Amino acid sequence: MDPVYLALGVLLLVIAVVDLTWTTLWVEGGAGPLTSRLMSWTWRALRGVAGRNSRILSLAGPLIFAISLSVWIALLWGGWTLVFAGAEGALVDTLDRGSVSWIDRVYFTGYAIFTLGNGDFVPHGDVWQLATGLTTASGMLFVTLIVTYVLSVLDAVTQKRSFAIGVSGLGTHGEGIVRAGWTGEEFRGLDLPLNTSTTQLNSLTSNHKAYPILHYFHTTRADHAPVGRIAALDEALTLLRFGVPGSERPNDLLVQNARSSVRNYLDILDSALIEAADRSPPSPELDSLRDAGVPTVPDEEFDAALEELDERRRTLLGLVEPDAREWSSSRPNREGN
Repeated sequence: MDPVYLALGVLLLVIAVVDLTWTTLWVEGGAGPLTSRLMSWTWRALRGVAGRNSRILSLAGPLIFAISLSVWIALLWGGWTLVFAGAEGALVDTLDRGSVSWIDRVYFTGYAIFTLGNGDFVPHGDVWQLATGLTTASGMLFVTLIVTYVLSVLDAVTQKRSFAIGVSGLGTHGEGIVRAGWTGEEFRGLDLPLNTSTTQLNSLTSNHKAYPILHYFHTTRADHAPVGRIAALDEALTLLRFGVPGSERPNDLLVQNARSSVRNYLDILDSALIEAADRSPPSPELDSLRDAGVPTVPDEEFDAALEELDERRRTLLGLVEPDAREWSSSRPNREGN
């Protein structure tokens, strides 16, 4: 018995099982410790190589999937190989070709994980027969969890793109969304889109909590990217809540609920992925609303509200820029804004 190989093998198996189950089954836990680091390192490496090239960054999600899967397989395979190397007589060559080598152990372990083996090598003794059964069971569990996880993440990616497309249909920036809902006399038709967007955003928040890898599924199309659309939606909500007089606003409850959903989304990402930018994004334009005939509050009142919302808006900017996106606004950023 070689306790060093046995201990090292058990350690690798524990790391694989903990990280795999943490990532795929623990909804409140996000990604496992190893997977979360792999996601961050991979994204940073791609950003360093690609800069703001969206086509290369769009490889991040599939690449992280492939790397995580490879690491889990390597840990599982390597761990069981070391466990079977923990005793000289753990395996028997049924073809009597001599002593069992390391290649033979790797070969046997791979067969045991993904199939029932081909009979070239068999475990010797009750303990190693039980270990072989556990090896096959861990392989079946591994495949089941991975397939379920992949399908769930891909479904969440589709929902994420659907949300972005829906908000893009309303407008590309906050002022445009507000103007789209103004009929010339009142706000009409915004209630249903706001309610739908809020529901989708709540689902997106839950999915990001369960599957942090969603944040790294980059798209080459800006209108399919949720981060920019969330920023535009929040700017529209800021204009409706603080830029339009109370008597002229659409349903206050819907606006408040939508703003709360954006805040919940930021709280999920703020705890693990993003930091507030060191500057404020461009302020929404009240003049563009006035040109469309939308009633507005005085500039001084709106500017005071923006000052109180500065941290929230800088957090949104801190979400948009790492995704290699531009802040959607009807005017460019001003120095010191």
